[in-house]
Amino acid sequence: MKRLLLALFVVLAMVSFSFAAGTIKIGVQAPITGKFASEGQGIDNAVRLWVEQVNAKGGLLGKKIEVITCDDEGTAVKAAICARELVNKGVIAVIGSYTSTATEAAQATYFRAGVLQTSDGTSDTLVKHGYWTFFRNSSPNSAEGKFTAEFFMKFKKYKRIATISDYSTFSVDLEKAVYENTKKLGGNIVYRGKIKSGDQNFTPILTKIKSYNPDVIYFSGYYTDGGLIRAQMKQLGIKADFVGGDSNDNREFVKLAGSAAAGAYIINVPLPEYLPYDIAKKFLADYRAKYHEDPPSIWTLFNVDGLRAILHAIEVLKTTDTKKIADYLHNELKDFPGITGPITWDKNGERITSAYMAYEIQPNGDYKIVYPTK
Repeated sequence: MKRLLLALFVVLAMVSFSFAAGTIKIGVQAPITGKFASEGQGIDNAVRLWVEQVNAKGGLLGKKIEVITCDDEGTAVKAAICARELVNKGVIAVIGSYTSTATEAAQATYFRAGVLQTSDGTSDTLVKHGYWTFFRNSSPNSAEGKFTAEFFMKFKKYKRIATISDYSTFSVDLEKAVYENTKKLGGNIVYRGKIKSGDQNFTPILTKIKSYNPDVIYFSGYYTDGGLIRAQMKQLGIKADFVGGDSNDNREFVKLAGSAAAGAYIINVPLPEYLPYDIAKKFLADYRAKYHEDPPSIWTLFNVDGLRAILHAIEVLKTTDTKKIADYLHNELKDFPGITGPITWDKNGERITSAYMAYEIQPNGDYKIVYPTK
């Protein structure tokens, strides 16, 4: 009998050891290389930092968390490849991607595999597919479009407005939201145009826009193009204001625009340095201590908040069953204390947030809040 009990003990110990030795796999899908590498690397850094801190405290459910990163380069083709790769490697959740285009290209694969996905992508279409696996951790373009139109009409009182987008899902969707909301407020849109993202010379379209004599040129695309547009506006002697959508919020914008960055306006949610929460202050300090720089933008923190909510659900539910986790995030998680503010999702995976701000870039590159005024 003693031998039998000993054998049973050994078997149970081996089973226990095997369980504890497993890992909970979390994927990061982000543009680690390419023109959005700054943002992708920030997301990857933040996720790895948070996981490192959780693992140092013993991990979750007796297991360590393993991060597996796939570089989607910000493109739809690479995103689809990453989705298959991460699913095949056994991740239960994916953080990313940075762009709406790359996020949307991977959504169906994660849905079919039952893998959770949380992204900062702002295109309204991301939550309209009915995928129970998807959770947006930022605000949609429709909300930003409404705020931007109010900034145009109620604060700046522009009389003649020109808009530019690129051809990406995000940029087209945001420009449309700005256009429609501005028209509702009686705004006068004198020009709507598109650029090919990645071009270096935007003077042909800017020269054309100059002939319309606008008060403002609004750009809904990314900082890599926005910085150049702002610089070339100045070179052409265009006196109109420049207003950039949220994806112009990256420290690379100021580098690309040079001295022309001063006076440009950027619309976005509250920036990291304006976040009042203790958890935000601590995480920013930890990030700076580890990487010796600030996160590239607020998008870094939105993505780590998506990770934190999923890990919190695993801890509360004591399971990695993604359907149970999704049900919890949809129906039970209320005002979870996020780095970027309280986190609550509706039944569609849309995060219920959040205030926007308009910033004016100062000569030294710092931001100044100009709207709302209080």
